[in-house]
Amino acid sequence: MTEPSPERPSDDVPAGAPRAGDNPAEDASAAEIFGSALGSAARRAGMDPDVEQSTGHMIWQVIGGWRGVMESVLPLLVFIVTYTTTRHLLLALGLSVGIAAVFTVARLVMKSPPVAAFSGLFAAVIAAGLPLFTGRAEDQFVIGFITNIVYGSAFLISALVRWPLIGLAVGFLMGEGIAWRQDARKRRTFAWLSLAWAALFLLRLGLQLPFYFQGDVATLGTVKIVMGLPFFAAVLALTWLVTRRLYAKRDTPASPTDI
Repeated sequence: MTEPSPERPSDDVPAGAPRAGDNPAEDASAAEIFGSALGSAARRAGMDPDVEQSTGHMIWQVIGGWRGVMESVLPLLVFIVTYTTTRHLLLALGLSVGIAAVFTVARLVMKSPPVAAFSGLFAAVIAAGLPLFTGRAEDQFVIGFITNIVYGSAFLISALVRWPLIGLAVGFLMGEGIAWRQDARKRRTFAWLSLAWAALFLLRLGLQLPFYFQGDVATLGTVKIVMGLPFFAAVLALTWLVTRRLYAKRDTPASPTDI
């Protein structure tokens, strides 16, 4: 793949962003490996641009349908309700992890890949570890804070250094690798979409932290649930719709060189 031509600072957003390293060849090689993994993961999750489907259907697939919603919401909801009504931390954590274990067994019975089956249980156990050690129920949410910091920072930094994560994922999902970097419109679009994802994760963090420091478990958990799947679905829908519009010409028959 040929190296992208030099870019003017005014072509990308945000303005004044630093350039991505001193060795473009190494940057491109690493981006191709990472982007290929992101694109493959997106396709496995249900974001297949070659399949005609509505935005709602795509989002429902990515979320995992009703089972995905229950797996995401129910363990946390049970923890919040149990703790706020009984003030018994061990019981609340036990029920939360127990429900995650039930979902894991259900996935294994349905022949889901072991990694996918155990991921939810592993996350529940890790989240429960800190409050068991500290005795503070609000520490159940610390792992979520770390996740928001990591993802939010990753999306933000990727946009600033002009290798937006959304561009890497979409580029390989759409079969063009990193060729989109030669298109100023796509670069700008992917940068802004990456900033939107960064805003999602950092906004979650900013709104939840005050309740954490107040020790308000009920409100903290409610905010986390409300800003979980609904906000994720909204930003995912925006990303999908903008990307489909950006690649509208893809609906026409492609030449062999386009594949």
